[in-house]
Amino acid sequence: MKKLKLSILFIVALLFAFVPKFSMAFQQEEQTEETGDVLLKPIPQNKNAIFKGSDPIVYKLQLHNNTNEVQNGRVSYTITTDEGEKAGFDSIHVNLKGNGFKELLIKIPPKNTGFYRINFMVNLPEYDDTVRKVFGVNPEQITSQLHKPADFDEFWKHSHEQLEKVVPQYRVLERRDLSTDEKKVYSVEMRSFGNLLIRGWLVIPRDGKRFPVHYRVPGYVVTLKPNMDNDDFIAFDLNVRGNGNSKDVVNIGTDNYCLINIENKDKYIYRGVYMDCLRGVDFLCSHANLGIDTNKIYVEGGSQGGSLALITAALDKRVKVLTMQVPLYADIHDNMNISASYDKQVFPFKVFRKYLGQHSGFTWEKFYNTFDYFDPQNFAPMVHCPVLMGIGLLDQFCPPRCSMALYNHISSTNKEFVCVPNSTHEVDFNYFMFQNLWIREKFRIP
Repeated sequence: MKKLKLSILFIVALLFAFVPKFSMAFQQEEQTEETGDVLLKPIPQNKNAIFKGSDPIVYKLQLHNNTNEVQNGRVSYTITTDEGEKAGFDSIHVNLKGNGFKELLIKIPPKNTGFYRINFMVNLPEYDDTVRKVFGVNPEQITSQLHKPADFDEFWKHSHEQLEKVVPQYRVLERRDLSTDEKKVYSVEMRSFGNLLIRGWLVIPRDGKRFPVHYRVPGYVVTLKPNMDNDDFIAFDLNVRGNGNSKDVVNIGTDNYCLINIENKDKYIYRGVYMDCLRGVDFLCSHANLGIDTNKIYVEGGSQGGSLALITAALDKRVKVLTMQVPLYADIHDNMNISASYDKQVFPFKVFRKYLGQHSGFTWEKFYNTFDYFDPQNFAPMVHCPVLMGIGLLDQFCPPRCSMALYNHISSTNKEFVCVPNSTHEVDFNYFMFQNLWIREKFRIP
């Protein structure tokens, strides 16, 4: 029994080591359910808050009265679509004894396919509070229109051809100050689209065998550093232009990064960024001598990195597996419609709307004339490798409907998604534990 307990502890510690430490440039406030004098905790019947269209939506409401006084009032809920249209309401009288506890079962009639915001409210004579949640119905049936320009494929083919004309001038320098007895750390440099210099980090276990590659691409203006956590993969972390140690040519504040040349698709910042990600694959495949198994490259990212990972897998078939979390910019048209219903504007449309307000000649039509070339959703049908996606149902930057629309356009027949009901613009530890096991199964790593 003692050996079994030690084994379990070892496995848990190992899984903690494999959880990627993603940083998002923007963090939404985590919602707290600690309502003060009265604690309201809504628990969906289905743990991930995803329901089938034919089934009622069921929540268990736990009410804790943290005062010594009797509390008389009402508990109610309102339901809206993710664009803010009313979709349901009900109210229940409650009587809570001092320091009392009560459970209520809420049954909501079946809803059509989509995601819904549900606000649970406590209304007492001297106390009011609201707990906000989101649930989904048949998310794998969500559809969306692809706003794909007629010359989309030609545009990216030509972009790739321009990248190939740039001599990479790879430079790999061992960083002994960062290396350990178990791993060598290298700083890497290469020339990318437009002959711009980009950098990254390569971490290689010292035991001398060929390893799969964990290729990470960055979140929005996020600095990736050497990944020392995983012993079973070579870790390659690429800082695309304007991120991390690739900021010496492009060094723009977070609000302005996504606006660089937004009025010109040929010069828009993300054209070079997407090509930087492909140059990263070029680097890996040209350095097999370092122990890289070029037949086992998997790409990963969160937020902006989630979309960059998808686009890399779409444009380069040398990528064999894709994992992404909360992909930024997915289904940009519907994202704009959903964001318009928010009480308070958030990234990215907070930035885009501000730009339109300051540039009288710029219109939404002109915005889409550029961004439709860069919407991750338009790349999704080109992805055929195994895919795992994680989303937070409370995410406003990347609404779950948009993430699922992108997911449903992915052509791969080997794909899975995980919904984290209480997360905003992030996933949780359980997701990363699952991802680690999922990746190991795909590459047959014990």
